[in-house]
Amino acid sequence: MITPHHSPSWPDLIRPSTSFSHPRKQDVDARHKAGHDGLVGLFSILLALPAAIISFFLSVSPAHADLKLCNHMSYVIEAAIGIDDKAATATRGWFRIDPAACRVVVQGTLTADRILLNARALAVYGSSPIPQNGGDTLCIAPDNFVIAAARQCRAGQTPAPFTQITPTATDDGNLVAYLAEDSDYDDEQARLAAIQRLLVIAGYDAAPIDGVDGPKTQTALAAFLKSRGLASDIVQSPNFFATMIEAVQAPSPNGLTWCNDTPHKVMAAVASDDGKTVTSRGWYHIDPGKCLHPDVTGQPKQIFSFAEAVDADNRTIKLNDKPLNWGGAKQLCTRESKFEINEQSDCGSRGLAVSGFAPVDMSSGGKTLRFAMP
Repeated sequence: MITPHHSPSWPDLIRPSTSFSHPRKQDVDARHKAGHDGLVGLFSILLALPAAIISFFLSVSPAHADLKLCNHMSYVIEAAIGIDDKAATATRGWFRIDPAACRVVVQGTLTADRILLNARALAVYGSSPIPQNGGDTLCIAPDNFVIAAARQCRAGQTPAPFTQITPTATDDGNLVAYLAEDSDYDDEQARLAAIQRLLVIAGYDAAPIDGVDGPKTQTALAAFLKSRGLASDIVQSPNFFATMIEAVQAPSPNGLTWCNDTPHKVMAAVASDDGKTVTSRGWYHIDPGKCLHPDVTGQPKQIFSFAEAVDADNRTIKLNDKPLNWGGAKQLCTRESKFEINEQSDCGSRGLAVSGFAPVDMSSGGKTLRFAMP
């Protein structure tokens, strides 16, 4: 772990001059067969590019002045890097980085005009909490990728905002960039806040998400681990966040669980009525075959649910001209982007949408709603 002189907040991050390490999986952006034909296709791309872009694809040895991305956020994130050199721009991702962890994303010496960054939180967190407002629009792909010409997207690629970033030099000769929240967590605080956040998503009362340890957080964590059959020492495992996220996405006997049994992505919203205020909250992203627990805190008198299937562009999927959704007659306010709404009257006049929510029977202490094809 790098100990920095300072930790600039997102998106004021880095500017290195180095070549890229490899993600765990790699898909080259070229429509060629694997094997010999694939290599010929890749080298034909490389020969047409400046030297700085070529080193984006090929690691050099020995490595020095490595560029690390360090995650000081309370989310597990995936990062994509862009390199801009003369007339060519290439992108590469995704590099997964746990809270309080660092990952080398660039190795060696590389002279480039600019380095750019796009970062996203895992789908378990719902709509991305990370601002995506960079000044450059470059191409990305859903899974691990290398894109040689990243300013003109092809089939299977989508444009995304990238932010130019500037590194901090460290005492060991490396360069480091920090992804930070307004809370400006240090390593320990970021890790604890990330645990609290996942506990809340799993339906356990670990709020507020502040990175401060205490009996409430420890009680919630112990109850969560026990309910999933996990030993307490798993917390110290280097794979703890992967294990915890997998457990969060599994059905639970406690609280509300959504499970997506369709081949489509599902976006869901939950509402809670405490007897005084009805609060609606969304959107939660649920991949096919996955489950998710919305964050319902306190002891609400009634819980409501709404969900709809969407395509890759987040447009509602229709079957026989009818939206594929799961809801009911309770009309509550929503909006297209991430929301939390406490006032449910006059939705339309306030520029909000209205969705029909269904009540959820929580009398047994837990409920799993399965979204399936009709």
